[in-house]
Amino acid sequence: MAVRTVRASSNQAANDAAHEARAEAAAEAGPVGSKKTTARSKTAREGWHRFVVDVWLTDLNATEFGLYKKSRNKAKSRQFTSDMDIFAEVIENGQRTGLIGYREDLWKNNHGMNKRLVFKLFTESLGWRATMDLMLGRSLQLTLGARGLPVTAYSINTSDDDYIIYLERSANKWPLLPEHFSFFLMNDGNPEFYRLRRAFIDIGGDYTLYDQHGQSVGHLDGKVFSLGGKWNGQVRSGHADRRLLTVLKLFGGMQIFNADCRRHVKRLGAEVKAGTLVPNIERQEADLYMNPRRVR
Repeated sequence: MAVRTVRASSNQAANDAAHEARAEAAAEAGPVGSKKTTARSKTAREGWHRFVVDVWLTDLNATEFGLYKKSRNKAKSRQFTSDMDIFAEVIENGQRTGLIGYREDLWKNNHGMNKRLVFKLFTESLGWRATMDLMLGRSLQLTLGARGLPVTAYSINTSDDDYIIYLERSANKWPLLPEHFSFFLMNDGNPEFYRLRRAFIDIGGDYTLYDQHGQSVGHLDGKVFSLGGKWNGQVRSGHADRRLLTVLKLFGGMQIFNADCRRHVKRLGAEVKAGTLVPNIERQEADLYMNPRRVR
């Protein structure tokens, strides 16, 4: 009974957060004919939607200090946990429209199966937009199936979608050749597939986005000479709905952890294979695998 009560409270908190985020999104969209609608129409006419993910070098930023104290941040959003560290901002049309944070203690202070990477995308006013989790269970399954090649898998839960988005690194990877990631979005009950391919000649972390027909529909251009990390993104207007843009923004923020995630998953896979690690799934990740048709 206690477990059901806790889960019911957790589900209610998640529903409340999603409801608040949807309301905020509707408010930000504004009425038809507003300046924001006009700006989007202008972007559509130009053919591209552009954004920047700018990673800060240190924690000494205006979001962590000054106007935004962590206690105030946590009060504004249930999704802003006590170990949340804001490390990047999203810029669109010259203005900050989003903030990206990760659960620092969960990643830095844990080991083995308890060491997980959890990202969250917030609005400028710290309204929750999306969460991106490194799924260790799924990653280990794919890594062991690929005979040790690290295959990372992420789940993305957005505030404006009824479906979980799964972003996965491809196991079809030869040495010295670029990595690929794939995901799909559900539109009117039908899946639309996308693939991200890293550039052959790559220093800053450049990726090209392809649709299911193999057509290039977007880019992430990593800047080499930036202090923390900077990715300029652009997506063709016909594909630039909020969910796809959210995936790319979180993917850009994940790049500074990409190599560490691969090493972490590869090490865990080797330990599981050698029998030196008994795998366990942390409760919050286990909830993401639960059968939606189970008896409650």
